[in-house]
Amino acid sequence: MKINSLTLTYLSKVSFASLNGSDKEVDNINPIKKITLANGEELPYVSSQALRRALRDRLAEMGWETSPINEASVKKGAAKTALNPTQFIDDDLFGYMDAAKGEKDGDKGTSNTRTSPVRVDALLALSKYQGDLDFATNYMGKDKGLDPNIFETEIHSGVYRGSILIELDRVGAGQGFEKAPLSNAEKAKRVLAFIDAFRTLWSSGRQSRFLADISPKFVAAALMRAKNPIFLESVSLDSKGTVNVADLNSVVSDYSKFVESHVFAAQNSIFSGDTEGVKSLADGFADIENWVKNYYAVA
Repeated sequence: MKINSLTLTYLSKVSFASLNGSDKEVDNINPIKKITLANGEELPYVSSQALRRALRDRLAEMGWETSPINEASVKKGAAKTALNPTQFIDDDLFGYMDAAKGEKDGDKGTSNTRTSPVRVDALLALSKYQGDLDFATNYMGKDKGLDPNIFETEIHSGVYRGSILIELDRVGAGQGFEKAPLSNAEKAKRVLAFIDAFRTLWSSGRQSRFLADISPKFVAAALMRAKNPIFLESVSLDSKGTVNVADLNSVVSDYSKFVESHVFAAQNSIFSGDTEGVKSLADGFADIENWVKNYYAVA
């Protein structure tokens, strides 16, 4: 089996945040997205769509040209990008789909599709929502005699877990690259840029009042011979807030046939890096970057 993917499961910590808005049930309360467990507990989360948008935004901030958004090819269809993965990094990494009607009535339509080689899981809190609300009043119209607008926003504090899987063999190749795949140097450049975007990830949603850092502070990564996010459900904390590294080592052992290499890394100021086998974030990401360079055989 050949190496074909890179999986990253990570932890982010927020002390005071309202990360991803949900539908309103009450006019003056701004809720956050939550998933309900079998025991009735509600866990806040950031949707995968929001994370993909945040990653695109980070790539743009880093100077990468991202694909322009255009009207759909069919009436009432979803907006489409330029559908050009050769030119635009986001069309390559995040894929696209555009459907078009047949030229004549009764003709089958056509579709132009690229399945995303970057798979993104929601960023899910490891602790339940406790019902906390931030009370606020908007006095913008006070000088014009308008009544203040009173509202509340759901907030949460805790550690969040997310996962990403990158299909290394599909970046710059396959759908959308039928005429010619990208060079290995360009493929590596794009994956390394994505890793930098991930490493410095933040979301623009509700950040003017609730500034939060959702970049990884602990990461369990593996270079894989099978496209399987092996750490997806396995990164957890003990009662002291320490990562259960022994559990992660057992995952690596269970999947040793498919794991080419792995690394655990933590930011010492948040998650202790004293545990044997856990590197600093800088050293951990250096290993990940070297995996990418070696896979694409670039310096």
